[in-house]
Amino acid sequence: MKEALFLKSVLHEKIWGGTHLKEFGYDLPSDKVGEYWAISAHPHGISIVKNGTYAQMPLDKLYAEHRELFGNRTESVFPLLTKILDANDWLSVQVHPDDAYGQKHEGELGKTECWYIISAKPGAEIVYGHTAKTRVQLAEMIHAGAWDELLTKVPVKAGEFYHVPSGTMHAIGAGIVILETQQSSDTTYRVYDFDRRDAQGNLRELHIQQSIDVLTIPGDQLPDNKVTVETFDGAELSTLVKSDFFDVFKWVITKNHDFKKTADYTLVSVLDGSGQLDIDGQVVSIKKGDHFILPSPVESWKITGQLEMIASQPK
Repeated sequence: MKEALFLKSVLHEKIWGGTHLKEFGYDLPSDKVGEYWAISAHPHGISIVKNGTYAQMPLDKLYAEHRELFGNRTESVFPLLTKILDANDWLSVQVHPDDAYGQKHEGELGKTECWYIISAKPGAEIVYGHTAKTRVQLAEMIHAGAWDELLTKVPVKAGEFYHVPSGTMHAIGAGIVILETQQSSDTTYRVYDFDRRDAQGNLRELHIQQSIDVLTIPGDQLPDNKVTVETFDGAELSTLVKSDFFDVFKWVITKNHDFKKTADYTLVSVLDGSGQLDIDGQVVSIKKGDHFILPSPVESWKITGQLEMIASQPK
């Protein structure tokens, strides 16, 4: 089967969500949509194949029954999840566990993730790391509510990239739209939520002890987020990160580029523009808001047009 798997997926409403995801062509159910789980086999939001041989098949079932499309890999669950997030307000300050803690306490993978900043309003910030040097100091500052002293805030702008390993204190600030690549996990430990209340007037649940357990110490141990760029006649290809869980790339096509397979399969999200995807002479149109998987039988492909894309591959 030498064809791309195009996907339709699930929108999630969030207390901090907004309306920016309609810019990608999605039909929003409200003005509080925070996430589009663009490529997902996680039970909290499963993508459905839109086209071709496996049309209407959920991605988790496709992965379970047709492992040959994914290089006959042995992971028990599809390991990656791609989202677009619209942070109309601050997300909670949070941390994710590693695989060992996640499997033991939550029965699922841990969560290392990374963010490509699609857009950011002037003055937008993220929380990225913390100032505590010991776990005792961390606990004391959390229990004292010393957030201004504890949290490290970083200004961000469109086009930047941040790797967020498990154990990293983090939060996405207001006015930011991101493409997130992550392990397929929905385990989040909230450290602080700005004392917000939900629609029923209740404070949202915090996970203080779990957070203290899993936060990286010292809190300023952060990746360098160094990006490498290759320039071609019709494209600029950037390597955003090579991690233990995924490799992530940015593809900017200005005319065209020929690609060859370098992993068992590749996930692709079109962030801007339009063009064509050519697999062995079979040409399909692609545009902003499309998400697709290039499965293992696809050995090479050509992309033509004016496009900005984020691609990821499993390790």
